[in-house]
Amino acid sequence: MHTSCINIKKLRILPLTIVLLGAILSFACENDMKDIDRMANMKKEEAVDISKHVTVIYSDSARVKAELTAPEMRVYHDTTGRNQGDYEFKKGVKIIFFDEFAKENQRITSNYAKQYAESGLIEFRNNVVLTMENGSIVKTEELFYDEKNAKYYNTLPISIEFTDGRGHMQGTSFTSDANFNNVEFQGSTGLYYMNSNQQFPGFGN
Repeated sequence: MHTSCINIKKLRILPLTIVLLGAILSFACENDMKDIDRMANMKKEEAVDISKHVTVIYSDSARVKAELTAPEMRVYHDTTGRNQGDYEFKKGVKIIFFDEFAKENQRITSNYAKQYAESGLIEFRNNVVLTMENGSIVKTEELFYDEKNAKYYNTLPISIEFTDGRGHMQGTSFTSDANFNNVEFQGSTGLYYMNSNQQFPGFGN
């Protein structure tokens, strides 16, 4: 009888031991998964270089073409190639462009910007203001600059206040050369004044 009782106790203890062991292993696995997730997030962070209070000078053949300033700049090193070499400015940016005589001829400010390395496209968003040398002002919430083709465009409402006699124009979107000499508005409204020396912009639908 005594031996039988011991055997019963053993049969009852063994399942409890297995359950406890399983719980310990489960807890250990859960911690391991948390560590893996934490390490994965660390690797993601390590793929981005973050610089504060940045000033970048763009030059070509010893001539300064532009100066960029920003509170923060992120440079991506995504191993998948999706963001490889992209620059992002989450806290805003200011870019000043200079002519061949080192004189400012254009200025852009926005609350967000990103430069895509592969396409050469620069994206500006949120409170975008472009000021030209003659004082003309472009305002919109979205602006793209195609560096390869030297042109601006967007897909959101835009307004341009020309100070060279061309008037004040608004549109649902637009395209333009880099110097805003040839501007094409879509869904345009406003007044436009011409003289014999000016090129009339195209209007799309």
